[in-house]
Amino acid sequence: MNGTRRGPRVVFWRHGQTSWNLEGRFQGSTDIPLTGTGVAQARRAARLLAALGPDAIIASDLRRAADTAAELAAVTGLPVSHHEGLRETYAGVWQGLTNDEIQRKYGEDYAAWRRGEPVRRGGGELETEVADRAVPVIQAAVAELPTDGTLVVVSHGGAIRTSLGRLLGLEPFHWESLGGLSNCCWSVLGRGGRGWRLLEHNAGTLPQTVIGDDT
Repeated sequence: MNGTRRGPRVVFWRHGQTSWNLEGRFQGSTDIPLTGTGVAQARRAARLLAALGPDAIIASDLRRAADTAAELAAVTGLPVSHHEGLRETYAGVWQGLTNDEIQRKYGEDYAAWRRGEPVRRGGGELETEVADRAVPVIQAAVAELPTDGTLVVVSHGGAIRTSLGRLLGLEPFHWESLGGLSNCCWSVLGRGGRGWRLLEHNAGTLPQTVIGDDT
């Protein structure tokens, strides 16, 4: 696979399971740790991702992402660079609430957000503002990669989706078309002739070379 790649590759890896994931609570920028299952998920995924031969690891400084990244660092020997810019969307008063609680208390804002309107959920950040802070961190790390290098970005579901949407050149309204990532699954971008292209999404196995008319 490495012999056919051209240009950098970016692996977006979501953190492992937390107790708030299990309870269906909006985590946002709240610093919630991994569960034991989350740690096990990270260790399993790290062994797979290490086979890609990553050249650099960057991560959100929230501990659920930082601890996930640490598992890959332990396998590869690479250092992890932590960045506040890769944190999950700050969602103000929505943080800590379940989906049902949010709909009950903030139904109009929730409905507008689901329609794709720009909403400061809970008085927090717009999705475009998350991309504004996350994407430059990713681009700076990509610029430091060797030719055909691989960067692993360890972050959060919302922050990853906004970053993917921005890098793929999608309008913000269409970012929701990128389905969410399961805990400790990943998406992969590769550089194509017209910019970034989505190679894998919500994967839990190693990316495979695509052989076909579109390569």
